[in-house]
Amino acid sequence: MLSRGWRNHSSVTEFILLGFSRNPKTNWILFFLFLFLYLFTVLGNGLIVTLIRVDARLHTPTYFFLSILSLLDLSYATTTVPQMLVHLVSKHKTISYVGCVVQMYIFLTLGITETWVFVAMAYDRYVAICYPLHYGVQMSQTLCVFLAVSSALCGLTCALVYTVFAMNLPYCGPNEINHFFCEIPAVLKLACADTSLNDQVDFILGFILLLIPLSLILASYIRIFMAILRIHSTQGWSKAFSTCASHVTVVTVFCIPCMVMYMRPDSEASPDDDKKLALFYNVISAFLNPIVYSLRNKDVKRAFLKLIGISEET
Repeated sequence: MLSRGWRNHSSVTEFILLGFSRNPKTNWILFFLFLFLYLFTVLGNGLIVTLIRVDARLHTPTYFFLSILSLLDLSYATTTVPQMLVHLVSKHKTISYVGCVVQMYIFLTLGITETWVFVAMAYDRYVAICYPLHYGVQMSQTLCVFLAVSSALCGLTCALVYTVFAMNLPYCGPNEINHFFCEIPAVLKLACADTSLNDQVDFILGFILLLIPLSLILASYIRIFMAILRIHSTQGWSKAFSTCASHVTVVTVFCIPCMVMYMRPDSEASPDDDKKLALFYNVISAFLNPIVYSLRNKDVKRAFLKLIGISEET
Protein backbone atom coordinates (compact mmCIF):
# COMPACT_ATOMS: atom_id res chain seq x y z
CA MET A 1 0.00 0.00 0.00
CA LEU A 2 2.76 2.41 0.90
CA SER A 3 4.64 1.81 -2.31
CA ARG A 4 1.45 2.48 -4.36
CA GLY A 5 0.99 5.77 -2.54
CA TRP A 6 4.55 6.82 -3.21
CA ARG A 7 4.24 5.88 -6.90
CA ASN A 8 1.29 8.28 -7.27
CA HIS A 9 3.64 11.16 -6.42
CA SER A 10 6.27 10.14 -8.96
CA SER A 11 6.57 9.71 -12.70
CA VAL A 12 9.74 7.62 -12.31
CA THR A 13 9.16 3.85 -12.51
CA GLU A 14 12.80 2.81 -12.28
CA PHE A 15 16.21 4.22 -11.43
CA ILE A 16 19.60 3.81 -13.10
CA LEU A 17 22.50 3.16 -10.73
CA LEU A 18 25.61 4.74 -12.26
CA GLY A 19 28.02 2.81 -10.03
CA PHE A 20 31.74 3.55 -9.99
CA SER A 21 32.98 3.89 -13.55
CA ARG A 22 31.90 3.81 -17.18
CA ASN A 23 35.17 2.13 -18.17
CA PRO A 24 34.57 -1.62 -18.81
CA LYS A 25 38.14 -2.59 -17.85
CA THR A 26 37.90 -0.73 -14.56
CA ASN A 27 34.54 -2.33 -13.86
CA TRP A 28 35.91 -5.84 -14.42
CA ILE A 29 38.76 -5.15 -11.99
CA LEU A 30 36.25 -3.86 -9.44
CA PHE A 31 34.04 -6.88 -10.11
CA PHE A 32 36.72 -9.38 -9.11
CA LEU A 33 37.83 -7.25 -6.15
CA PHE A 34 34.33 -6.93 -4.72
CA LEU A 35 33.53 -10.56 -5.54
CA PHE A 36 36.49 -11.64 -3.41
CA LEU A 37 35.48 -9.29 -0.58
CA TYR A 38 31.88 -10.50 -0.69
CA LEU A 39 32.72 -14.21 -0.77
CA PHE A 40 35.13 -13.76 2.14
CA THR A 41 32.46 -11.79 4.01
CA VAL A 42 29.86 -14.53 3.52
CA LEU A 43 32.24 -17.38 4.37
CA GLY A 44 33.90 -15.57 7.30
CA ASN A 45 30.76 -14.32 8.99
CA GLY A 46 28.94 -17.57 8.24
CA LEU A 47 31.78 -19.51 9.86
CA ILE A 48 31.65 -17.34 13.00
CA VAL A 49 27.90 -17.91 13.33
CA THR A 50 28.38 -21.66 12.84
CA LEU A 51 31.20 -21.91 15.37
CA ILE A 52 29.23 -20.02 18.00
CA ARG A 53 26.22 -22.23 17.33
CA VAL A 54 27.97 -25.61 17.57
CA ASP A 55 30.54 -24.93 20.33
CA ALA A 56 28.97 -24.87 23.82
CA ARG A 57 31.94 -22.92 25.22
CA LEU A 58 30.94 -19.99 23.02
CA HIS A 59 27.39 -19.84 24.40
CA THR A 60 28.07 -16.64 26.34
CA PRO A 61 26.65 -13.11 26.07
CA THR A 62 29.80 -11.88 24.31
CA TYR A 63 29.52 -14.44 21.52
CA PHE A 64 25.74 -14.12 21.39
CA PHE A 65 26.15 -10.49 20.34
CA LEU A 66 29.05 -11.39 18.04
CA SER A 67 26.84 -13.92 16.23
CA ILE A 68 24.16 -11.25 15.77
CA LEU A 69 26.79 -8.83 14.45
CA SER A 70 28.02 -11.45 11.97
CA LEU A 71 24.46 -12.13 10.76
CA LEU A 72 23.84 -8.41 10.34
CA ASP A 73 27.09 -7.91 8.41
CA LEU A 74 26.33 -10.87 6.16
CA SER A 75 22.81 -9.57 5.46
CA TYR A 76 24.02 -5.98 5.15
CA ALA A 77 26.49 -6.82 2.39
CA THR A 78 24.03 -9.15 0.63
CA THR A 79 21.49 -6.31 0.38
CA THR A 80 23.74 -4.34 -2.00
CA VAL A 81 26.85 -6.20 -3.19
CA PRO A 82 25.28 -8.93 -5.43
CA GLN A 83 23.35 -6.27 -7.33
CA MET A 84 26.49 -4.12 -7.56
CA LEU A 85 28.44 -7.08 -9.01
CA VAL A 86 25.78 -7.64 -11.68
CA HIS A 87 25.75 -3.97 -12.63
CA LEU A 88 29.55 -3.86 -12.92
CA VAL A 89 29.51 -6.35 -15.82
CA SER A 90 26.08 -5.59 -17.30
CA LYS A 91 24.89 -2.87 -19.64
CA HIS A 92 21.57 -2.70 -17.81
CA LYS A 93 22.04 -0.99 -14.46
CA THR A 94 18.42 -0.36 -13.55
CA ILE A 95 16.45 -1.00 -10.37
CA SER A 96 12.68 -0.65 -10.14
CA TYR A 97 11.10 2.05 -8.00
CA VAL A 98 9.69 -0.55 -5.59
CA GLY A 99 13.00 -2.43 -5.59
CA CYS A 100 14.79 0.79 -4.64
CA VAL A 101 12.37 1.39 -1.75
CA VAL A 102 12.78 -2.17 -0.46
CA GLN A 103 16.58 -2.05 -0.71
CA MET A 104 16.69 1.29 1.07
CA TYR A 105 14.47 0.08 3.92
CA ILE A 106 16.29 -3.22 4.48
CA PHE A 107 19.69 -1.53 4.31
CA LEU A 108 18.69 1.11 6.86
CA THR A 109 17.06 -1.45 9.16
CA LEU A 110 20.19 -3.59 9.28
CA GLY A 111 22.51 -0.59 9.66
CA ILE A 112 20.57 1.03 12.51
CA THR A 113 20.19 -2.32 14.28
CA GLU A 114 23.95 -2.89 14.01
CA THR A 115 24.68 0.49 15.59
CA TRP A 116 22.72 -0.44 18.73
CA VAL A 117 24.21 -3.94 18.79
CA PHE A 118 27.59 -2.19 19.08
CA VAL A 119 26.25 -0.45 22.20
CA ALA A 120 25.14 -3.77 23.67
CA MET A 121 28.59 -5.24 22.96
CA ALA A 122 30.26 -2.28 24.65
CA TYR A 123 28.03 -2.72 27.71
CA ASP A 124 28.89 -6.42 27.77
CA ARG A 125 32.62 -5.60 27.82
CA TYR A 126 32.03 -2.95 30.49
CA VAL A 127 30.33 -5.43 32.82
CA ALA A 128 32.87 -8.19 32.10
CA ILE A 129 35.89 -6.00 32.92
CA CYS A 130 34.53 -3.66 35.58
CA TYR A 131 32.27 -6.13 37.42
CA PRO A 132 33.62 -9.60 36.59
CA LEU A 133 32.17 -11.23 39.71
CA HIS A 134 28.65 -10.05 38.81
CA TYR A 135 28.94 -10.71 35.06
CA GLY A 136 26.83 -13.88 35.02
CA VAL A 137 24.02 -12.20 36.94
CA GLN A 138 23.98 -8.83 35.17
CA MET A 139 24.36 -10.18 31.64
CA SER A 140 21.48 -12.64 31.95
CA GLN A 141 19.89 -14.36 28.98
CA THR A 142 16.78 -12.22 29.43
CA LEU A 143 18.79 -9.00 29.25
CA CYS A 144 20.72 -10.17 26.18
CA VAL A 145 17.54 -11.06 24.32
CA PHE A 146 15.96 -7.75 25.38
CA LEU A 147 18.94 -5.76 24.06
CA ALA A 148 18.91 -7.67 20.77
CA VAL A 149 15.15 -7.29 20.25
CA SER A 150 15.25 -3.60 21.22
CA SER A 151 18.01 -2.98 18.68
CA ALA A 152 15.98 -4.70 15.96
CA LEU A 153 12.78 -2.77 16.79
CA CYS A 154 14.70 0.51 16.75
CA GLY A 155 16.09 -0.42 13.33
CA LEU A 156 12.70 -1.39 11.91
CA THR A 157 10.98 1.75 13.21
CA CYS A 158 13.60 4.38 12.39
CA ALA A 159 14.29 2.90 8.96
CA LEU A 160 10.58 3.21 8.19
CA VAL A 161 10.66 6.90 9.11
CA TYR A 162 13.73 7.49 6.94
CA THR A 163 12.22 5.64 3.98
CA VAL A 164 8.74 7.20 4.18
CA PHE A 165 10.13 10.74 4.32
CA ALA A 166 12.47 10.06 1.39
CA MET A 167 10.12 8.21 -0.94
CA ASN A 168 7.08 10.42 -0.24
CA LEU A 169 8.78 13.10 -2.35
CA PRO A 170 7.97 13.38 -6.06
CA TYR A 171 10.60 12.02 -8.47
CA CYS A 172 9.95 13.44 -11.93
CA GLY A 173 13.30 12.73 -13.58
CA PRO A 174 16.17 12.44 -14.26
CA ASN A 175 16.34 8.97 -12.80
CA GLU A 176 20.13 8.40 -12.64
CA ILE A 177 21.40 7.74 -9.10
CA ASN A 178 25.11 8.51 -8.84
CA HIS A 179 25.75 5.61 -6.46
CA PHE A 180 26.03 1.82 -6.48
CA PHE A 181 22.81 1.27 -4.50
CA CYS A 182 19.72 3.16 -3.36
CA GLU A 183 21.08 5.15 -0.46
CA ILE A 184 18.97 8.03 0.84
CA PRO A 185 21.41 10.96 0.32
CA ALA A 186 21.97 9.94 -3.32
CA VAL A 187 18.27 9.34 -4.02
CA LEU A 188 17.16 12.65 -2.46
CA LYS A 189 19.24 14.55 -5.03
CA LEU A 190 16.78 13.41 -7.69
CA ALA A 191 13.66 14.71 -5.91
CA CYS A 192 11.86 17.50 -7.74
CA ALA A 193 10.77 19.19 -4.50
CA ASP A 194 12.26 20.95 -1.51
CA THR A 195 14.21 18.45 0.63
CA SER A 196 14.99 20.76 3.56
CA LEU A 197 12.57 18.87 5.83
CA ASN A 198 14.28 15.61 4.88
CA ASP A 199 17.66 17.12 5.70
CA GLN A 200 16.39 18.10 9.15
CA VAL A 201 14.91 14.64 9.74
CA ASP A 202 18.16 13.01 8.61
CA PHE A 203 20.17 15.18 10.99
CA ILE A 204 17.87 14.55 13.98
CA LEU A 205 17.76 10.80 13.37
CA GLY A 206 21.50 10.82 12.73
CA PHE A 207 22.00 12.43 16.14
CA ILE A 208 19.78 9.85 17.83
CA LEU A 209 21.09 6.83 15.94
CA LEU A 210 24.78 7.70 15.70
CA LEU A 211 25.93 10.29 18.23
CA ILE A 212 23.97 8.86 21.17
CA PRO A 213 25.19 5.26 20.58
CA LEU A 214 28.75 6.50 20.07
CA SER A 215 28.51 8.52 23.29
CA LEU A 216 27.32 5.45 25.20
CA ILE A 217 30.14 3.37 23.70
CA LEU A 218 32.69 6.06 24.57
CA ALA A 219 31.38 6.28 28.16
CA SER A 220 31.67 2.50 28.49
CA TYR A 221 35.25 2.49 27.25
CA ILE A 222 36.29 5.36 29.49
CA ARG A 223 35.14 3.28 32.46
CA ILE A 224 36.82 0.20 30.99
CA PHE A 225 40.08 2.09 30.47
CA MET A 226 40.02 3.31 34.07
CA ALA A 227 39.43 -0.28 35.24
CA ILE A 228 42.28 -1.58 33.06
CA LEU A 229 44.68 0.91 34.64
CA ARG A 230 43.95 -0.67 38.02
CA ILE A 231 44.89 -4.14 36.79
CA HIS A 232 48.33 -4.99 38.18
CA SER A 233 48.83 -8.16 36.12
CA THR A 234 50.46 -7.56 32.73
CA GLN A 235 48.67 -10.60 31.32
CA GLY A 236 45.31 -9.38 32.60
CA TRP A 237 45.92 -5.90 31.22
CA SER A 238 46.89 -7.31 27.81
CA LYS A 239 43.84 -9.60 27.67
CA ALA A 240 41.43 -6.81 28.59
CA PHE A 241 42.96 -4.40 26.08
CA SER A 242 42.98 -7.00 23.29
CA THR A 243 39.30 -7.82 23.88
CA CYS A 244 38.27 -4.17 23.63
CA ALA A 245 40.55 -3.31 20.69
CA SER A 246 38.63 -5.62 18.34
CA HIS A 247 35.32 -3.96 19.16
CA VAL A 248 36.70 -0.42 18.91
CA THR A 249 38.20 -1.18 15.48
CA VAL A 250 34.93 -2.44 14.01
CA VAL A 251 32.89 0.39 15.57
CA THR A 252 35.26 3.02 14.15
CA VAL A 253 35.21 1.60 10.61
CA PHE A 254 31.40 1.38 10.65
CA CYS A 255 30.13 4.37 12.62
CA ILE A 256 32.48 7.22 11.68
CA PRO A 257 31.82 7.01 7.90
CA CYS A 258 28.07 6.69 8.65
CA MET A 259 28.18 9.84 10.74
CA VAL A 260 29.98 11.78 8.00
CA MET A 261 27.52 10.54 5.37
CA TYR A 262 24.26 11.23 7.19
CA MET A 263 25.07 14.27 9.33
CA ARG A 264 27.07 16.58 7.09
CA PRO A 265 25.38 19.38 5.09
CA ASP A 266 24.20 18.31 1.64
CA SER A 267 26.23 21.13 0.03
CA GLU A 268 29.45 19.48 1.18
CA ALA A 269 28.57 16.08 -0.29
CA SER A 270 30.47 14.69 -3.28
CA PRO A 271 29.11 11.62 -5.13
CA ASP A 272 32.57 10.03 -5.35
CA ASP A 273 33.24 10.64 -1.65
CA ASP A 274 29.81 9.24 -0.79
CA LYS A 275 30.59 6.00 -2.62
CA LYS A 276 33.91 5.63 -0.81
CA LEU A 277 32.28 6.27 2.56
CA ALA A 278 29.51 3.77 1.79
CA LEU A 279 32.11 1.12 0.97
CA PHE A 280 33.52 1.42 4.49
CA TYR A 281 30.30 0.70 6.38
CA ASN A 282 28.74 -1.52 3.72
CA VAL A 283 31.64 -3.69 2.49
CA ILE A 284 34.88 -3.10 4.42
CA SER A 285 33.32 -3.33 7.89
CA ALA A 286 31.59 -6.63 7.09
CA PHE A 287 34.83 -7.93 5.53
CA LEU A 288 36.93 -7.00 8.57
CA ASN A 289 34.58 -8.47 11.16
CA PRO A 290 35.71 -12.12 10.79
CA ILE A 291 39.37 -11.07 10.64
CA VAL A 292 39.28 -8.80 13.68
CA TYR A 293 37.26 -11.17 15.85
CA SER A 294 38.97 -14.43 14.89
CA LEU A 295 42.68 -13.83 14.36
CA ARG A 296 43.14 -12.47 17.89
CA ASN A 297 40.55 -14.65 19.58
CA LYS A 298 41.77 -17.92 21.10
CA ASP A 299 38.23 -19.17 21.81
CA VAL A 300 37.20 -18.83 18.16
CA LYS A 301 40.43 -20.46 16.97
CA ARG A 302 39.90 -23.34 19.40
CA ALA A 303 36.32 -23.82 18.19
CA PHE A 304 37.48 -23.81 14.56
CA LEU A 305 40.17 -26.42 15.19
CA LYS A 306 37.60 -28.54 16.99
CA LEU A 307 35.16 -28.20 14.09
CA ILE A 308 37.69 -29.46 11.54
CA GLY A 309 38.83 -32.26 13.84
CA ILE A 310 42.23 -30.95 14.93
CA SER A 311 43.05 -31.20 18.62
CA GLU A 312 44.58 -28.12 20.19
CA GLU A 313 48.13 -28.65 21.34
CA THR A 314 48.67 -28.09 25.01
